[in-house]
Amino acid sequence: MNDLEALRVRLRAFAAEREWEQFHSPKNLAMALAAESGELLEVFQWMTEAESRAPSPQAKDAAALELADVLFYLVRLADVLGVDLAAAAERKLAQNAQRYPVDKARGSSRKYTEL
Repeated sequence: MNDLEALRVRLRAFAAEREWEQFHSPKNLAMALAAESGELLEVFQWMTEAESRAPSPQAKDAAALELADVLFYLVRLADVLGVDLAAAAERKLAQNAQRYPVDKARGSSRKYTEL
């Protein structure tokens, strides 16, 4: 069992122990994921680019905890939808490799349709 699968199992058990499955619809989990992503953004709000690249220990810790919340909801949503998150990520990475070939995309922030 890989780390992602182990986390999925733990989160499923965590929700079941609290009888939270009734609240874990895809809609609710997607909304919670978006909310936690907003809380992650809040950590970096008003920082300069340079500050965001070298956050204070407190900001880095706050970001770590918000990243964990984002991960929890992402993994839980994938579980409820029956999505193999690792396989989906591999598939998407392969798509992105085709869309953004190294010789065209290196050093560019343009979208693949503009390369």
